[in-house]
Amino acid sequence: MWGDKKPATPASNPLPKQQPQHGTAEKQGQQNSDQKVAGTIPSANAPAFSGEAKTMAPGDSFSNSGSGTARLGSTLHVKGEITGNEDLLIDGSVEGLVQLEDRKLTVGASAKVTADVIAREVVVYGNVKGNLRARDRIEIKKDGSVVGDLTTARISIEDGAYFKGSIEIDKTGDEAEKSGRSSKVTAGSATS
Repeated sequence: MWGDKKPATPASNPLPKQQPQHGTAEKQGQQNSDQKVAGTIPSANAPAFSGEAKTMAPGDSFSNSGSGTARLGSTLHVKGEITGNEDLLIDGSVEGLVQLEDRKLTVGASAKVTADVIAREVVVYGNVKGNLRARDRIEIKKDGSVVGDLTTARISIEDGAYFKGSIEIDKTGDEAEKSGRSSKVTAGSATS
């Protein structure tokens, strides 16, 4: 009776024992290293993520939008010097110096900037107290306010904007400085 039973085979066992395979994850990681990662598997306690994951290299900076514009949020306050090589949107407050030589600075509607600014282009929706120097253009939008001297090749001040200071039109940038051909205009305030 005891000898009548045949030993169980793996095919007849409903739950076969699996042997761990060493190095499998490493091999899969090497095979998939060139593939783009899309999404993740959420854990029980983590919120779900759908989208593309991006690996950042040292020196990369975080950007909220696809346009490559960095943003200083409305609850942030910076004292000191901001320098960089990317466009910047300021919604918070800044005191000091903002230097973005070949980039665009946008001063958001909620921003309060007490700083000298050097950039390629400056667009003001909020409040600025300080001198603005833009190689290309300066725009003061209808609810914007600037108290300080402006130096630029092109200027736009919309109806309703506030401006107090002087404007120096530097038409040719570096060539105007060499030849001394620039115009200077002094204005009290421009409001409508």
